Amino acid sequence: MEQNTPLRDTRSAAIRITAAVGLAFAMALGAYLLLEAARPDSGLISFSFLLILPAAISAFVSYVADPWKERSLGAYLQVPAWLLLVVVIVSLALLREGTVCVIILSPLWMASGMTGAWLTHTLRRRVDQHGKTYCSALLLAPLLAMQVEPYIALPPADATVTRTIIVRATPQTIWPLLKGIPDVRPDEGQWNISEDVIGIPRPLGAHLVGDGIGAERLARWGHQVRFRERVTEWQPERRIGWRFLFDDKTGWDFTDRHLMPDSPYFRITTGGYTMQPLGDGRTRVTIYTRYWIKTPVNAYSKLWGQVFLGDLENNLLALVKQRAEQPRQPRS
Repeated sequence: MEQNTPLRDTRSAAIRITAAVGLAFAMALGAYLLLEAARPDSGLISFSFLLILPAAISAFVSYVADPWKERSLGAYLQVPAWLLLVVVIVSLALLREGTVCVIILSPLWMASGMTGAWLTHTLRRRVDQHGKTYCSALLLAPLLAMQVEPYIALPPADATVTRTIIVRATPQTIWPLLKGIPDVRPDEGQWNISEDVIGIPRPLGAHLVGDGIGAERLARWGHQVRFRERVTEWQPERRIGWRFLFDDKTGWDFTDRHLMPDSPYFRITTGGYTMQPLGDGRTRVTIYTRYWIKTPVNAYSKLWGQVFLGDLENNLLALVKQRAEQPRQPRS
């Protein structure tokens, strides 16, 4: 009988862990569906979903997975990593979330989950006599936060992403390229992670309709994405700026529905180019993009803005540089 006890204990622990994981994912899926139904435009961009839910789930599973209080802190911290792996697979395969959204959320979920697992390991012996109460509190915490959060105003923030390149050409040569390059070839531009690995569309062309302030720059990108840029700044051979108009949504189904460029919590507003002659036939070309965000983690979101928009801007600058320094030969 005593020889069977470890086997029974192992089976009991396996059942507990399996049940805990199942309950945790049922809770996460329920929270996801509840937020999507209640606030489809911005429900998932919430403090409770981004930070409280992963911490609570990781803490709950970590607690149940160590019924004899003998696992190390390292073992506890592995729990959110495995949970995140499953979440990523489910999100991409079943919930049809886009790659960009999953990439942005993963570090937040990992950090939050590890915090929950660490806290549970630290408090394990203190809460052991009230284990059921602790587990119940963990499962209720995200639901309670979801009820309170709508009454807390999110702080808006403005941000600007800027990139610069030196072109061996004069402003007179570069200026027509800033107004628009209508026929971008697939081999032009610069390789980058955002467009060539993650799958954000690359530019296919742009052309200017009219001249001066009020003219419109019509842009075409991959996945049939199209948008307008209404000129608000115009200084020939020095500066061109515009206001973005995303009124054509037909091609935007390529991306996460939570990452549209004119959503309630993320809006790309203005952009443009400036040129500064450096002498010796060289010109400093600068591109900038301004946007507005309203999330519980604005500072974190700005980091991703630098990554994704920075990649897009570097690609556009590389395209301008290639065209200006090695202009295409006229077709015969």
